Amino acid sequence: MFCKATLVALALSLLGSANPLERPISGVRIPLQKRSTMTNAKGVFNLGSGVREVVKLQNKHRQNLITIENNAGSGFFPGGAANRTIPLPQKRDSAPLTDQNSDSLWSGTVTIGSPAQSFTVTFDTGSADLWVPSSSCKSCGQHNKYTPSKSSHSKKQKGSFQISYGDGSTASGTPYTDTVTVGGVTVTKQFFAAVTKESSEFQGEPIDGLLGMGQPALSNLKQDPFFSSVVKQGAVKEGSFAFKLAKNGSELFVGGTNSDLYTGDIEFHSVVSDTGFWVIENGSATVDGKAASNQLITIIDSGTTLVAAPPDDADTFYQAIQGAQPLEQGFYTFPCDATSQVALSWGGKTWSISADNFNLGQVEEGSSDCVGAIVGSDLGFGDNVWLVGDTFMKNVYTVFSVDQNSVGFAQLT
Repeated sequence: MFCKATLVALALSLLGSANPLERPISGVRIPLQKRSTMTNAKGVFNLGSGVREVVKLQNKHRQNLITIENNAGSGFFPGGAANRTIPLPQKRDSAPLTDQNSDSLWSGTVTIGSPAQSFTVTFDTGSADLWVPSSSCKSCGQHNKYTPSKSSHSKKQKGSFQISYGDGSTASGTPYTDTVTVGGVTVTKQFFAAVTKESSEFQGEPIDGLLGMGQPALSNLKQDPFFSSVVKQGAVKEGSFAFKLAKNGSELFVGGTNSDLYTGDIEFHSVVSDTGFWVIENGSATVDGKAASNQLITIIDSGTTLVAAPPDDADTFYQAIQGAQPLEQGFYTFPCDATSQVALSWGGKTWSISADNFNLGQVEEGSSDCVGAIVGSDLGFGDNVWLVGDTFMKNVYTVFSVDQNSVGFAQLT
């Protein structure tokens, strides 16, 4: 599914409005707020939620690989996950698959239509389509629903939209174009899907839909994603957006960067593929300043809480932490009092992952062993490809630039 990691909701404020046909705006600050994590109030990691999260990642990126192959060919990621079905793990007494702390999403408000209809969606750099429930959906629960007849700019488009995953979860519907606004940044004739059928996996989510911040090759609709439309229509002066993800003061900034949130220069790295992902290379993972994995290709994904590495890479990484041991389903434990310094680098600065962000909590209450936020999982991308999510992004200011076709990092203030 689209959901990944712990449940995080973003309170998105709409700061005014702007017509891209009149003049671009210099950027909009969108406050984000974290609601919960995979770690409970007693500091214990919920293994059941963690396992389910890994399966969701596998399923999501299986679908992404199919989309990339359809849109751009499969040369860059030869891992072959597109052809396999990934079942959900069975329940175990030790780790029941129930969400004690709901799954995490970065979400906020988007409005569609004229007059505006409001929806809560996730902001996800690991996908590229906008979809929300349709008023004709009988299986969409209590979610807000899009009514085409209420918008003067709504236009039904040819074709259909469907997302399906190895666990059987699906969402399908009809493509439309309409006016879409996020935080005062408005585009016209934006393609999106009005979903007419959701499986039960989606019905229970606290969000209505999803807004993909990836690039066109990831689009199931085979159309420009929202931010590509923003740039093409000149709705902002600068073709970039940036995240600060933290316990307090989190935000998405659309149309540039918020200089109050970082210090020093932004270290940019060129995107190295046309797959639609924000992919940068020459990465390395270090423990106490020594490289545990080198020559990494990394996908920077705001919709993933964990860092997912190929199983062999994860095993090598944890061998560098004294006392670390495999847990199950790709998770590892390490002594809670360990002082190892974990970091990522792309040939420039070394960007540390804080102990708080690396530690997902105790294995069980009172245990001296904790669970690490780097997990081993075969997502189908092939060797040396790591999926880098919020575990890392919470430590840096992260900039996604369409203008420069690059991803940048800067030190948080």
